[in-house]
Amino acid sequence: MNEGKRTLQLMGTVIQIWVQHETPELLLAEAEQRLIDYEKRFSANDPHSDLMKINKQAGKAPVKTQPDLYELIKIGKQQSLVENSFLNIAIGPLIQAWRIGFADATHPSAEQIKELLPLIRPEDILLNDAEASVFLKQPKMAIDLGALAKGYFADRIIQYFRQTGAQAAFIDLGGNVLTYGEAPNHADGYWRVGIQNPMLPRGNQAAIIKVKNQSVVTSGIYERKFEWQGKTYHHIFSSKTGYPMQTDLASLTIVSDLSLDGEIWTTRLYGWSAAEIIVYLTSVKDIQGLVITTDGRMAFTPDLNMAN
Repeated sequence: MNEGKRTLQLMGTVIQIWVQHETPELLLAEAEQRLIDYEKRFSANDPHSDLMKINKQAGKAPVKTQPDLYELIKIGKQQSLVENSFLNIAIGPLIQAWRIGFADATHPSAEQIKELLPLIRPEDILLNDAEASVFLKQPKMAIDLGALAKGYFADRIIQYFRQTGAQAAFIDLGGNVLTYGEAPNHADGYWRVGIQNPMLPRGNQAAIIKVKNQSVVTSGIYERKFEWQGKTYHHIFSSKTGYPMQTDLASLTIVSDLSLDGEIWTTRLYGWSAAEIIVYLTSVKDIQGLVITTDGRMAFTPDLNMAN
């Protein structure tokens, strides 16, 4: 079986795709086009994207949209409304006010943040299933799908590979890994996915996880930072305060069957303490987790498959 690999610069990150198929280059070319299309339509930073058409009509009118974008917004709203969830797809105004991770990052005033908090209520995203339309109830509201989109895209690309007869595949969307089939270089067929040590430069691993037909998603406060008047701010925000989350977590890794589930759980739980997360995940079926604290300690759920 032939193999092909492609490296892309999309979605603000480096994407690696590997596939085993009779004609791997055809699949890789199609995967690249689909990812380009997803980025154009789902982006909260492209003023011409389908998502931004919804945001621009906030407080004015509902906007009909394509089934896949509607589906992800619906999932995002549901998960944003779960009790004790730190996921919030209505957080767009806060993201744009801080701009952490962008060249024009800034620190909004306390007054600005106070004014934005009423605009980030996910219950004010009104959905019409019959029309596949989205209406943002208040002017200046904005949906941001950055916490979910890469996982959704990865799942759909792997689904396409499976449908076209791929024997195995591996996708890395910058901290979001999804595997399918047997790993070619290991006798046991398991893929090895390294977990970044958040205390050290990129490429230094704190652990290695073994997976097959599973996703590994890591969220952390070490990737995107912003220095302001001698203080460091990260990019994971609290919807309650409008400021970056106060937490003892440096990173949280979720292993799940679907990459979207990994995205959901890493974001939903990120405001919890490391100890609370591990206790909770131990009781969740088909989900495993690993936490690294800001003082360098590591813990993981009992059934996580760690490489020696």
